Amino acid sequence: MKSYDPDVISRFYEGKYWSIIRRCLQIVLPFVYFFLQIQWDRWSGKVEVNQRERAVSLREILTRLGPTYIKVGQALSTRPDLVPPLYLEELTQLQDRLPPFSNEKAFELIRMGLGRSHQQIYAEFDEVPVAAASLGQVYKARLKTGEQVAVKVQRPNLEGMVTLDLYIQRAVLGWVERNIAFVKSDLQLILDEFGRKLFEEMDYVQEGKSSERFAALFTGLQEIYVPKIYWDYTCKQVLTMEWIDGIKLTNLQEVETAGLNGRKLIEVGVQCSLRQLLEHGFFHADPHPGNLMAMRDGRLAYLDFGMMSEVQPDQRYGLIDAIVHMVNRDFEALAHDYVRLGFLKPGDDLTPIVPVLTQVFGEALGSSVAELNFKSITDKMSGMMFDLPFRVPAYYALIIRSLVTLEGIAISIDPDFKVLEVAYPYIANRLLTDEAPQLRRSLTDLLFKDGSFRWNRLENLVRNARDSRDYNFNQALDKAADFLLSERGQTIREKLLVELTSGKGEGTKNLGRFWNILREDPRFDASRLLPVLSKLVLKPEGRDLSRRLAGRLLERELARLIRRTLLPEAELPRPARTAVGSLPI
Repeated sequence: MKSYDPDVISRFYEGKYWSIIRRCLQIVLPFVYFFLQIQWDRWSGKVEVNQRERAVSLREILTRLGPTYIKVGQALSTRPDLVPPLYLEELTQLQDRLPPFSNEKAFELIRMGLGRSHQQIYAEFDEVPVAAASLGQVYKARLKTGEQVAVKVQRPNLEGMVTLDLYIQRAVLGWVERNIAFVKSDLQLILDEFGRKLFEEMDYVQEGKSSERFAALFTGLQEIYVPKIYWDYTCKQVLTMEWIDGIKLTNLQEVETAGLNGRKLIEVGVQCSLRQLLEHGFFHADPHPGNLMAMRDGRLAYLDFGMMSEVQPDQRYGLIDAIVHMVNRDFEALAHDYVRLGFLKPGDDLTPIVPVLTQVFGEALGSSVAELNFKSITDKMSGMMFDLPFRVPAYYALIIRSLVTLEGIAISIDPDFKVLEVAYPYIANRLLTDEAPQLRRSLTDLLFKDGSFRWNRLENLVRNARDSRDYNFNQALDKAADFLLSERGQTIREKLLVELTSGKGEGTKNLGRFWNILREDPRFDASRLLPVLSKLVLKPEGRDLSRRLAGRLLERELARLIRRTLLPEAELPRPARTAVGSLPI
């Protein structure tokens, strides 16, 4: 099969009852025995004594069951907050230390795929694999032109093993959807998305193309490195790429010995993931520790581009909106975000949903962004979805898998690491500088409520945005001025005009406080305001705004002067006073 097609797979396995039954027994019996052992340990009080043995058993079960179940173990191996340390240690071996298949089979696949033997293509070829993963194994080699390369060779009969597992899992999930009332998500669609990505991962030509696309998107991020693909020595089952001499991010001792900063590297990974999801819409869906390497020069190398996915523009902007509304506790807007993102159907009654969101996320958020983490959010969402008409879109399942995996790596490096604490400055900077109409609308909704300008929200955005590596005050101010003076900014101009000229000078006081916040930034340069001021003078909209603002401020001050001059002091309103002696007896 060239691509995943559940209908084709279903037709293929029609009538093959013995193959299906045999595979089901291979899956069920080891797990039944494993859980009986766990229960016996509990009854006999030997949980701690036998934990290492049970962890090894689980790893061996997943290994024997093959690629689909190894993927599950890989996901669990990145969650130190979910999996006990001994189990974590064993499951980590599923990333790149699986039992290898024979060299004879590997060499035969190279000969069949590339049309020549490995001796004819490579000047040197280590016959002991450096890594064996779920879908293939990697050898270190050297081309005849001298370059050190990594050669990835796919496991034999991989497609047959994967299709049978997906067929069985799809049948089980279909039964669950039909017979278990509280399951509202389309589980088969989620599995189909996983199946499509797994089939793409089994095509090394597609992986090579994804690698080059990823590299092109991140040429401006110097801390990220993507190895070169050697296309003359690559086919569907064999991938030849540049050799990377690096260290696993989770190998903290070696990272520190090399003089590298593990936390800084994971922050780079978080920033890269944010750009993947929210800027480019092309993201790495499998960032486990075997795929992320710390290079000796301090860069972060991405190695495996088999499982990639895409987020459409509307989904990207919807995710940004949802994060902003969640952080700012605007739960009514968050409910509408869920409709846009496909968690709720258009027309669903949001009245009972807003109070639940308020309770669930109000508890998860705590008192600051610094307390947020994806696990607490996803846990709260899981509980919430049982009682409300939520469904999990297929695309979102891969996003959560990617982010939760990345957060798991981060926690293993620094237990106090909070992904959203690092992520929110990026979100704030995007809101202040991105000219996309959707984000400008989001910024307007965030800053204005019931016609009033929420200065505290703007101050919060600026304080967070200046912690972003991409923050550029002059760029933010320049783009804000362009938007303010554009046709789309007319409504904002009118609201700001009212805000700055109404009341007892509260608008100008807020503006003064905001000015002081800007001056706190060491990168702030007041002289760079001149281009912005020139726009206010040169553009018709700017001249009109300046004239009207000056006129209203002058009117307000003249009115104050007239009141003070013409009204005797005795006629001025005085605060009410109540004398003790005047109280009734």
